[in-house]
Amino acid sequence: MRFTEADVRFMTGMIAHHAQALVMAGLAPTHGASQPLQTLTARTINAQQDEIATMQRWLRDRGQPVPEVHIEGTTLVVRGAGDDAMHMPGMLTSDQMRDLDQARGPEFDRRFLTYMIQHHGGAVTMVQDLLLTYGAAQDGAVFKLASDIQVDQATEIARMELMLKALPDTGRDP
Repeated sequence: MRFTEADVRFMTGMIAHHAQALVMAGLAPTHGASQPLQTLTARTINAQQDEIATMQRWLRDRGQPVPEVHIEGTTLVVRGAGDDAMHMPGMLTSDQMRDLDQARGPEFDRRFLTYMIQHHGGAVTMVQDLLLTYGAAQDGAVFKLASDIQVDQATEIARMELMLKALPDTGRDP
């Protein structure tokens, strides 16, 4: 199996990145999210849980450390992802997570969409960085997963931008 340190860093980092998306999406049912947003978040949870499992399996199969994801409410702990895991592109700050958690109803929808667009944009950046790294993503599984993430998240960004534009204007930013 041919893989690089960049492949390992990508898989490890993307596990933590996806885990934060699970925390964000997990708030929708208890924060008065609209039905369309609840449908979107349910899809996000299903897709990202599956991808986390795929990335963990990939790391395990190659004898690499496998990050463990622990989520309790809005508290996220990713053991084994490194100290920089929460500073990857697109990751929400603790203030942004608190802001999202405080919102309800239509304001939750607005903040969620705004923050998830930021978050998904970071994942697309991570894929681009991987693909620009010499020798990286030559492993077929890494290339397929990275390509799928790039396409899926770019598509979701476009969908979320439309959803955001359709919301009534409240005159304030998240």
